Amino acid sequence: MDEWNGTLTTEFTLLGITNVLWLQKFLFVLVLFFYFLDIFGNSVIISLVIRDLTLQSPMYFLLANLSFLDILFSTVTVPKMMYGFLMENIISKNGCITQMYFFHFLGCAEGVLLAAMGYDRYVAICHPLHYKVIMGKATCIQLVFIAWVTGLTTSLIHAVMTSQLPFCNNKKVKHFFCDVKPVIKLACKDIRINELTLATVSGFLSTSTFLLTILSYIYIIVHLLQIRSSKGRVKIFSTCSSHLTIVILFYGTAMCTYLGPASENSIEKDRVAAILFTVITPTLNPIIYTLRNKEVRKSLEKNLNRSNIVRGKIRK
Repeated sequence: MDEWNGTLTTEFTLLGITNVLWLQKFLFVLVLFFYFLDIFGNSVIISLVIRDLTLQSPMYFLLANLSFLDILFSTVTVPKMMYGFLMENIISKNGCITQMYFFHFLGCAEGVLLAAMGYDRYVAICHPLHYKVIMGKATCIQLVFIAWVTGLTTSLIHAVMTSQLPFCNNKKVKHFFCDVKPVIKLACKDIRINELTLATVSGFLSTSTFLLTILSYIYIIVHLLQIRSSKGRVKIFSTCSSHLTIVILFYGTAMCTYLGPASENSIEKDRVAAILFTVITPTLNPIIYTLRNKEVRKSLEKNLNRSNIVRGKIRK
């Protein structure tokens, strides 16, 4: 329908994940646990990078920014999702567009930042003697700035185009937050341009940043093959394994969600994928880096020991 003369919808109802009452309560507790773990874990990473001089390097500067983005990324969607587990989840059209904007802004920024982190690993491994020169403070700030600006501009396209659509009688969004696909499906207007724009813009950005990250790892692999020592290969690979794991988790779910057209089946699958990259992945990021990175583990142990010493002195 291209024209609508009736009353336009000014608010939406987010349907959430399930209608089963006991499962809603269980999921509320589970998601709340993961959300607090996400906030705590990423806050610890940021605190360690700021306080510990041994972590004052480009790699950890980018990691701290990733942790900051993860906190914001989850906060945009998770609290509203938990609210929906307890009562009817109604959101205004303006609130819906705002949530959509910040979700895509932070998601796009994180994708670019992961590509920047891949480039950082490439320089550190393939050009170690020039690492400090190439990855100077100004370069790191520029990379983070590019990530934020890319997210801000890209998400603006989706938010503006969606805000121009008329929404009629159907106001039930088949999702636990306002994402582009399930929202534009409710419009009483042809949405083929919106779908094409979503697939083109989001697809281009996610694919290009993913390919840039893969290109960095191709150069790293070529460099690894030139190293004869097996210990040297293992040591170098261990510095990349954390980042590579996060890249696979992030891009795997993002590409599956935004490269295809909006259908009933795809929206159901997108809802499952969204749980992964809004709840699970941001929680796993600090855990992965803590478990796989010796410097982060040492810094954490050192700060914990320092805290225990201070507490012991206070008690005495």
